[in-house]
Amino acid sequence: MISKTVIKLSIILTFLCFFLSFGQEKKFAGNPDTAFENARNLAFNQQRKQAQDTLVLVLTKYPDYHDIREFLATTYSWDGEYKKARKEFDYILEKDANRKSTWIAAIKNELWANAPYAALEMTTESLKKFPEEAEILYLKANAQEKTENSIEAYNTIQTVLDKNPEDQKAIEYKKSLNERLRKNSIQFKSSIDLYSEKFSPMFYNSITYSRKTKYGSILGRVNFDRRFNQNGTQYEVDLYPKISKGFYAYLNFGLSNSFLFPDIRYGVELYKSLPNSFEASLGFRGLEYNTTTIIYTGSVGWYKGNNYWSFRPYITPSNSRVSSSGIVTYRKYRSDADNYLGLSFGMGFSPEDNYFNTEINAIQTITLNSQKFKVDYYFSSTNKRNAWGTQFGITHQEKSFNPGSYLWFYSLSVSWDLKFK
Repeated sequence: MISKTVIKLSIILTFLCFFLSFGQEKKFAGNPDTAFENARNLAFNQQRKQAQDTLVLVLTKYPDYHDIREFLATTYSWDGEYKKARKEFDYILEKDANRKSTWIAAIKNELWANAPYAALEMTTESLKKFPEEAEILYLKANAQEKTENSIEAYNTIQTVLDKNPEDQKAIEYKKSLNERLRKNSIQFKSSIDLYSEKFSPMFYNSITYSRKTKYGSILGRVNFDRRFNQNGTQYEVDLYPKISKGFYAYLNFGLSNSFLFPDIRYGVELYKSLPNSFEASLGFRGLEYNTTTIIYTGSVGWYKGNNYWSFRPYITPSNSRVSSSGIVTYRKYRSDADNYLGLSFGMGFSPEDNYFNTEINAIQTITLNSQKFKVDYYFSSTNKRNAWGTQFGITHQEKSFNPGSYLWFYSLSVSWDLKFK
């Protein structure tokens, strides 16, 4: 009779054998080409994890099947697992540095990983093996652009077109580079306000020069106004310095010796990108006449596809009360930021408004009631060198000299932007 001890030992040994066999690395047994084809079908049908499991299994038996490893690395890249992809690409290139497709896929992985300097270094190495290869030159130009070397990127893409003037991809990329290389622009803008009573038409004109730099944009502007049968000039500078990714500032400073404008105007605002395509800001504007008026403001914006919504309030404290106003804006973009239809509705005063903004009644204006509606339409030329804008607005404004009584006025504005390198 078998003792209970022997039976127990037999059961333990059976379980040990099972777990030892289970713990051993699973090896692939089958046709690698068929498995590869099945994995590709899975990957292209939104079953990436199953495809990757299959590819990893095949590589346990065929570790140097480079097409399989390259495709596995590419799927990692698609999923944003750039480190895992980089490891697989490095393995292949250490074994065979003459695989052009692997170099191209590895460079793309670095670009997608936001590592343009690494991508640029890889293009240099790969071009030693594949001189004048159009796809690698294209990726080199892309890396140069991302490292703030747009001129070098332009020259690189030109070498592609020198060899093949019909390369449509290079043609389109050169065109887009041309647009982005136009870092300078001059804007001419004219506006008129027509009143339902009392006031003569008021005219506003401005000339603005702007330049984009890697640190942000800088704008210099001269405003020429004719209001109350008087002429006045104001000089302003706007800065949009980049602080970090998704975080930048707005700085404004203006001077004038005309009663049509504040003696000094200034503003500071911080902008931050938020998850789910939201953006928020917080800041203030200052208007100095005989006394100083501080207006606190901010904004919440939301991008949804080609649609943009924003709300901007203005809070103005004074000795007797706190005044508030706000503007809701909607824009429907087309091809880019220079092409859109905009609508806005506001209530109350904002420091961006020029009307009645004089030393005599600046404080009164801020506390007045008003409602306004505006339509904007902006469009550009095919080559993006010229951009035009039109605005039409209607405002229902309380009279500063007769509170409780209102008048209407109608605003029309046109602008032209000329962009150049």
